[in-house]
Amino acid sequence: MNANTVTIPMRAEHGSGESGTATLTAMGDKTRVNIGLTGENATGKQPAHVHMGSCTKLNPTPKYALKDVVLGKSNTVIDAPMANLTKGTMAINVHESAKNLPKYVSCGNIMKM
Repeated sequence: MNANTVTIPMRAEHGSGESGTATLTAMGDKTRVNIGLTGENATGKQPAHVHMGSCTKLNPTPKYALKDVVLGKSNTVIDAPMANLTKGTMAINVHESAKNLPKYVSCGNIMKM
């Protein structure tokens, strides 16, 4: 980890077997979020978001929407500096599908810097 890049472990949730990493890269007043997951995905596109809270106590309302995870990958530039993501308690969360948003399949806590 350096001041411009943070790598977050993404852990499988609810027996999904989907785990990997999310990498945050500072881009001035924006942040690139790259998600890479491996494991079984039988649902196609999987919505992903940055939420307030931690993986164990997640606010269900997304703070920042990310591009859907497709074939284990998502790449999004969000309109927020990395400092906004690393100053509080936030988590990156991947949902099973748009039809089953309450079921989380992978989550990673963003560490405070």
